[in-house]
This record gives sequence, C-alpha cells and structure tokens, in this order.
Amino acid sequence: MRGLFVTGTDTGVGKTLVACALLAGLRRVGLRTAAMKPVASGSEWTSGGLRNEDATRLAAQADCHLPYELLNPYVFQPPVAPHIAAWEAGVRMEMDHLLAAYRRIAAGGADLCVVEGAGGWLVPLNEEQTLADLAVELDLPVVLVVGMRLGCLNHALLTAESIQARGVRLVGWVANQIEPEVSRLEANIETLRRRLPARLLGTIRYQPAISTEAVAGLLDVGLLADLPEGKDTDHGYRPVG
Repeated sequence: MRGLFVTGTDTGVGKTLVACALLAGLRRVGLRTAAMKPVASGSEWTSGGLRNEDATRLAAQADCHLPYELLNPYVFQPPVAPHIAAWEAGVRMEMDHLLAAYRRIAAGGADLCVVEGAGGWLVPLNEEQTLADLAVELDLPVVLVVGMRLGCLNHALLTAESIQARGVRLVGWVANQIEPEVSRLEANIETLRRRLPARLLGTIRYQPAISTEAVAGLLDVGLLADLPEGKDTDHGYRPVG
C-alpha cells in the first residue's frame, strides 16, 4: 500500500481540509483509499468513546472503514500538544504501536492511505521522538499545507528544509489562505513556488466554509496518484525554479 503524510506549517492551517480533499480527489481517479490520524488531541466523549472531529472527518472520506483504534490510535480530550495531553493522562505514545496500526490498515486492501499529522512537522510524540520520525519510519512522501499569513514564508521554508534533511520526499504543497486578508498574497505564493522543493498542488482562497469536494477540485491529485514507493536518498535542499 502506498501512502501520503500530510503535515502543516502550524496547527490550524487546514491539514484536515486538505487531507480530506486528497482522499476525495484520489477516489475520483479510481484509487481505493484509507485514512489514519495517528495522534489527536482536542476530542469529545461520545456514546462510542472519545472521538476526534478531524479523525471522523477523514474516516468519512475514506473507502476503507476502520475500527476507531486503527484510524486514531492515540486520542486525548484536552486541546493541547498531544505529548502533554498524553503525559497528563499517564500514557506514553509508542512508535511501535503506531507502526503496528498502520500495518493493519495496509492489510485491508487500500491502494493508498492518507496519514494526517498533528500540529506542525516536529510536534513531539514522546520524550525522544516526533511525528516527523513517524513519517520517516513509515517511509511516506509528504504533502505540506502552508497556512498563508504573515510569517508563512519562514515557516514553510524551515519545514521543507527539515523534511528533506530527514531524507523524506516532499512531493507537493498546498497554499491555504486562512485569513480573510493577506498582504501580498500572490507575491508570497510565488516566492514559495520558486523556493519550495516540490510542486504547488493547488491554492485555496479564503472562505468561511468550503466543502471537501470543492477543495478536491482545486488540487492536482494527478501528481500524487502514481507516486512510486521508496525514500528519496538525496538529502540536499534543492529548490525548484
């Protein structure tokens, strides 16, 4: 099974919106999809147990219906950094547990799994590891969601540099306008288009509410549908002109 790891320049930049749109778009091109939200905080108790809204949104867009414990192996109630929520709950998030869950998802027959991170690229998982380490362990290419606002250039370029430094392929990025007014929006997008070492998959203009299907229509998922497996062994930071 192939996969994609969706990360962002920060929390609240639209990772779930883009991940759901990727699932919808990949389904349109004939791929059977699965989804995974390895770690989530900011969740609510339901009749079925503790549930995270982002995880359930992902599940609704995927073809493979998974037990919640595979879809979202670590889920916490308070809306704080996951490793802090885990510490407060007396839980240590383990890489092996996440890898085992992914392997079980892979055995389910999907063509491709979209894995959405939490917060930004280097959000801690435990005392030693981050979600970036999970992407490396899973050997997944990365799609970066850039929240277009003041400061996004530095955040995006630093994140891309860190992704490549780990030998992971950055295969695309999405410009998501998360504020109603962004000064020099087009100039910022063009700067990132020239400097980020991956292709711009699409631009999402600010809307208070936009549907997953509408966003899917804005993204060039054709660039992702035929990704080869395997890791980029060139660790150099090489911008695309």
